[in-house]
Amino acid sequence: MKKIVYVVLDGVGDLPNPSLGKKTPLEFAKTPNLDSLAKKSRMGSVYTVKKSIAPESDEAVLSILGYDVHEYYTGRGPVEAFGSGLAVGKNDVAIRANFATLEETGWNLVDRRVARSLTTPQAKLLEKEINKKVKLTSVAGSYFRFKATVAHRCVLVIGNKKHRLSDQITNTDPAYKRKGYLSLALTKFPMTVLKAKAIKKGDKAADLAAKLINEFVEKSTAVMRNAAINSKRKRQKNLPATVILCRGAGMLPPALPSFKEKFDMRMGCFVEMPVELGIAKMLSLGVIKVELDAGNPKKQYEAWAKKVLPSLKSNDGLYIHIKGPDIFGHDANARGKAKNVELIDKYFFGNILKKLDLQQVVIAVTADHSTPCTIGGHSDDPVPLLITGKSDGLGRFTEKNAKKGSLGVLQGTKIMPLLKRCSGS
Repeated sequence: MKKIVYVVLDGVGDLPNPSLGKKTPLEFAKTPNLDSLAKKSRMGSVYTVKKSIAPESDEAVLSILGYDVHEYYTGRGPVEAFGSGLAVGKNDVAIRANFATLEETGWNLVDRRVARSLTTPQAKLLEKEINKKVKLTSVAGSYFRFKATVAHRCVLVIGNKKHRLSDQITNTDPAYKRKGYLSLALTKFPMTVLKAKAIKKGDKAADLAAKLINEFVEKSTAVMRNAAINSKRKRQKNLPATVILCRGAGMLPPALPSFKEKFDMRMGCFVEMPVELGIAKMLSLGVIKVELDAGNPKKQYEAWAKKVLPSLKSNDGLYIHIKGPDIFGHDANARGKAKNVELIDKYFFGNILKKLDLQQVVIAVTADHSTPCTIGGHSDDPVPLLITGKSDGLGRFTEKNAKKGSLGVLQGTKIMPLLKRCSGS
């Protein structure tokens, strides 16, 4: 049986971009190592969750790891909380949140992610102030737990000692619309903070949850507007973090079958973000400690590449999730995205291809979703997939070539069974 190296380039899928001569970042980037793989691979296009759905990362990652989100998923919040180590009780509601920037007065937004300039240490200072100064008093017995995770990202857990809460509430983040437990990314949305509401009228438990979230948002905003770190950021001409946007409310996830139970494989993983770490823990994947250095991608990709071969010795396969491309997609920076792809190609793929024997290893490369730079957010476009072994004779790993590949159009849940067959297991 061959080993599997399953690489996910977060948000790498894209659309033709005017600034790149109507090429996508994958087409524009110089990728000799991915090109080499493409010549030895079959290709296809993947709707990671379902056609016409622009998925969030957690929904997509679960799906491409072989878990149907309509069966197993209970919202982004519990996944993030699980990944960040934040306790969630059986009656608590967990929420994924973002620090964002408001206009000087009112609830209109300047930037949903504080221009991606908020550092993790700065976010931790805001976390400390919020946890110290905010009290939920509108309903007796209410409480919250709040944690800043990475940069602008954070997690909120709310609960009440006397009353039951429900996770059936709308998002306050205008960029995501809730559909069941899925939060669908919108390409157009009002730049204003929304009020959380019960999805169904008369749902008292959801009404209470929404009331507490709205109270938390209002009170935490009052604290952050006066926070010392925000005064310092403004003096340095940086946007302040003055509001918390909430989405993906959920309660404790169901007990999922482990990856080993589902696929009879021991799978290790390299991950960066709390959401991927949460999924890894939920599926009992073997989390391998790897270097994280977003400020020096060359160093990080080289370090990850060095760990691939040793990590394969104790695992049947590796799931490797590389965040970089998605960030540039959200920032609408097509040249930055292409440059990041080149760095991944040179320092990650260039190094692992020197060491891996493709007669003994199956390499798959895909994305969890598309993040087109022309949109600045997730889209419902399919993502490219390549799997080494047989060859389609297509020279490059691009969205256009993937549509020509012999694998055709797949759903995300079909990738893992296909990789198992390709590995001979």
